[in-house]
Amino acid sequence: MFGDLFEEDYSSVSNNQNGKGKKLKPKPLEPPAPREFTNLSGIINQGGTCYLNSLLQTLHFTPEFREALFSLGPEELGSLEDKDEPGAKVRIIPLQLQRLFAQLLLLDQGAASTADLTDSFGWTSNEEMRQHDVQELNRILFSALETSLFGTSGHDLINRLYHGTVVNQIVCKECKNISEKQEDFLDLTVAVKNVSGLEDALWNMYVEEEVFDGDNLYHCGTCDQLVKATKSAKLRKLPPFLTVSLLRFNFDFVKCERYKETSCYTFPLRINLKPFCEQSKLNDLDYIYDLFSVIIHKGGCYGGHYHVYIKDVDHLGNWQFQEPDNNLKALQNEEDIDDPLTVLKAVLLQEENNLIPVDQLGQKLLKNIGISWNKKYKKQHGPLRKFLQVHSQTFLLSSDESTVSLQKKFSPQNKSDFQSNGQQILQMPASNPPTSDDNTTCPHWFDINDSRVQPIKEKDIEQQFQGKESAYMLFYRKSQLQRPREARANPKYRVPCHLLKEMDAANMELQKKRTECDFANNNIELHLHLGPHYHFFNGALHPVSCQTESMWDLTFDKRKTLGDLQQSIFQLLEFWEGDMVLSVAKRVPAGLHVYQALDGNELTLCEAGIADGEDIFVWNGVEVGGVQIPTGADCEPLLLHILHLEAGGDSRRCGQLVESPHVFPANAEVGTVLTVLAIPEGVILTHSATSAGEESWTPVPKENMQRTFREHGLGDGSSVLVQDSYSDANSLLSRGEKWITVRNEIDWLEIKNLCRLESEEKQVRIPAAVNTVVFDIRIKAIEELKLMKELVENSCLRPIDRNGKLLCPVPDNFTLKEAEVKLGSSLGLCVGKAPTAAQLFLFFALGSDIQPGTEMEVIVEETLSVRDCLKIMLEKSGLLGDAWHLRKMDWCYEAGEPLCEEDATLKELMICSGDTLLLIEGKLPPPGFLKVPIWWHQPQGLLGHWENEDQPHGSPAEGDSWRAASTQGVPGHEPAEVSLLYLGDIDISEDATLVDLKSQARALPPASELAVPGPALLRAWTVEDKRPGRLLRAERWQLKEHKLGQRAGICLEPLQREEHLGDLPASPNAEMTDLFYHT
Repeated sequence: MFGDLFEEDYSSVSNNQNGKGKKLKPKPLEPPAPREFTNLSGIINQGGTCYLNSLLQTLHFTPEFREALFSLGPEELGSLEDKDEPGAKVRIIPLQLQRLFAQLLLLDQGAASTADLTDSFGWTSNEEMRQHDVQELNRILFSALETSLFGTSGHDLINRLYHGTVVNQIVCKECKNISEKQEDFLDLTVAVKNVSGLEDALWNMYVEEEVFDGDNLYHCGTCDQLVKATKSAKLRKLPPFLTVSLLRFNFDFVKCERYKETSCYTFPLRINLKPFCEQSKLNDLDYIYDLFSVIIHKGGCYGGHYHVYIKDVDHLGNWQFQEPDNNLKALQNEEDIDDPLTVLKAVLLQEENNLIPVDQLGQKLLKNIGISWNKKYKKQHGPLRKFLQVHSQTFLLSSDESTVSLQKKFSPQNKSDFQSNGQQILQMPASNPPTSDDNTTCPHWFDINDSRVQPIKEKDIEQQFQGKESAYMLFYRKSQLQRPREARANPKYRVPCHLLKEMDAANMELQKKRTECDFANNNIELHLHLGPHYHFFNGALHPVSCQTESMWDLTFDKRKTLGDLQQSIFQLLEFWEGDMVLSVAKRVPAGLHVYQALDGNELTLCEAGIADGEDIFVWNGVEVGGVQIPTGADCEPLLLHILHLEAGGDSRRCGQLVESPHVFPANAEVGTVLTVLAIPEGVILTHSATSAGEESWTPVPKENMQRTFREHGLGDGSSVLVQDSYSDANSLLSRGEKWITVRNEIDWLEIKNLCRLESEEKQVRIPAAVNTVVFDIRIKAIEELKLMKELVENSCLRPIDRNGKLLCPVPDNFTLKEAEVKLGSSLGLCVGKAPTAAQLFLFFALGSDIQPGTEMEVIVEETLSVRDCLKIMLEKSGLLGDAWHLRKMDWCYEAGEPLCEEDATLKELMICSGDTLLLIEGKLPPPGFLKVPIWWHQPQGLLGHWENEDQPHGSPAEGDSWRAASTQGVPGHEPAEVSLLYLGDIDISEDATLVDLKSQARALPPASELAVPGPALLRAWTVEDKRPGRLLRAERWQLKEHKLGQRAGICLEPLQREEHLGDLPASPNAEMTDLFYHT
């Protein structure tokens, strides 16, 4: 299966390193995360290397193997620095293994990379995407190591630790002659089918005797005749480490298919092998073996996933740390678990500072109660993030909604209120915790699943006796192998000095990068506007002198509190006297305006909603220069252009239209315009534009003169026309001296209450105009719906389409015209903030068969990469693993081309707010490769014999058939059904030919059972919409010349004889009868 993947050429190592197919390793933008509480390191999955990771972790936690490898110095193995030197003999595989083990022991990162190791194997990126069998990998890796270590003191490393012998004996019943044959083994392969467990299998192999009698006699060489005899086998020599491979996969000769044996198969934690061995004078303890590793396979016979249970023999990991955070069996009864509010509060009370990233809260919930939010609560309570937003009286979301904490009243000092009547929500498990003796003498078990390391208990191993996820390889060690005292909890034990220095330097570099990254991610720039350097003029604040003196820039850590910020500003402003108040300000066209004061010194800047580049006004909270300052969004100053007819003495200018700027508070009545212009009575007209681009003016009725500028939809830069009488209210003069008739239009929006909060009103109509700002409509709707004031800071308006679907939220600062919202339409008032200008609101769904209402929603930064976006969507969907990719839904609501450029940003790929992305199972092939589903035209006689349990998500189901379109002009010819069988997917280069594709398809496991002929006797068709698309003629063309695309499937049909179609593409309609109709 692996071929020459482990070949090592000592004389030309550098060529292997730069060979064709070597994957690119982009430098990560952020340093790897440090180790988690277990203090153990996982291994990164390169796409399909979970089987390799599980075996490497087993070898790493075999300290005798690890230390024997460490004992080989550079004088025997060479140095990696010399690998490119001509003629240098560098044994790269053991050197890279040494380096990987050192990283797993000492490097402070959550997961190590095997990229350098697989490069030393000669693997290409295509090979790293392909999964193999771990049992075969174990044998081939050992063989490669023996070859690589030849001529060194470690040449017998594998034999010393893993080599054993079995003796097969035949005893003649007549002359008692014993004929025996000895066999070597590095691992034992035992049956699973019709066997209850490991000891039962060993009994059948090494205790039960086979008897030759009757028609089945044995020819004895001593007697020289056919005689009765018995045949048996025994273990003669036991290795220090015993590897047992379980035959989980079998072949069903009735159904002609492979299957996985999932029945119960037990194996002990400690086993006595004496009954299965030849009698000898060894001590009984020499036959006792302890289990220390179980490699587990989850899936079926054509694919799946591996992870490993490991016993930490040297006590390197921190197992007890997680005990207080034990599975939220903390809940008293089923009623507590049914209440998501109680469960989430219990989870947050366990966290430090009761604070946790929202994306991790769902994972914590799954780990604690054993079921995800989506499965347990989503149907009744909606998405997790929305639930947190609705219960804002309990949960406090940060401004960017990335973290969540408990409100003050649920903080640890008030925890007793939450845990009333002495019933604690969280409690230790019913079983007694391990004693101190247990902690110091008994090694503990961990589940190592690629990058993820979790502590488990010994009883969890029993769960791997049977089922789709079950034990596949067992590793035992002699119980008499005792570890030295100095090795306990000492990861540096026996690690060579040069590797210790390398790991120390790498840890220092990691710490430096984390510090730099932490500074870049958590420091924000604040613009401090100093009150004493401003004066209030014309409705807004303006600098007294120059901008540089009135505004200071300050870089500050957003994780620090408002109290820390105020103290830092006090230290900077040594001249300050009296009270100091910090308020959020904003520069508007009229000047600087102050909004709300920053209250709550214990809040962090992130929790207070302070963003990068925020303007902060520093003052006493009351006045500036003796003038009391109006604050808040309601009284935001608006700079309006007032047009009125000149009146007065100059006859030449009298009657001319004059424009002058004026500043008004947004909450002032429109009628104040007449007061400012000293017009006792007049007409006020607001400006709008017709569909033809002409300007028009709409008069404000007398009864609406007391409405505010905001309510009339006026904002900065709006124009207002003033006339001194109502003489002609329906025919108004424009600036171009042209009369335009005012039109009566719909002037309202219907707002529906979708906040899931109690309200007397379910929907209201809000007066609006095309220039009305969305923010004002939202605030007015909250007031008229009589909802909580907290929704002012945590709600948004979302258009509702004709099918009742909620569309993308509308930004608060847009006018209805800018937001393309039509007057008279319906909008929903929903919990949650609208995305900012730098964010995207996306829908996403699982699979390509989207049912109405199943889409989920997420707000992400437009600079987010496709890879990070995929991770976020997988977390929100409660999905695990990395074998997924994204596709954009096209205009006809089908899965479009995949987003192949995983490092590209959403903005670069022109992903817009409101787009729908689809989570499709299956990892994308590397650049330049295609993932091609292969189908087989199955003869009618074999129907019903195929089932594929491991068919990937989204692939057509087995037994699907095509019915060819009827052939016109062929009387009496009824189209026959064409039955197709799904063989599997292949990853193939775009530069490969059609012949290469056929050859690779023949190597698929199901094809080997179908007697597939050679490529010359196979005809290939594309698969389009479950029907044959076009015949692929040119055998020697590269696949990219056939323009298959990323989603093309190929159907193979066997031929009786070779055919020569030429190089012209064929239309399926032209030859459908000959190729797909069978009479």
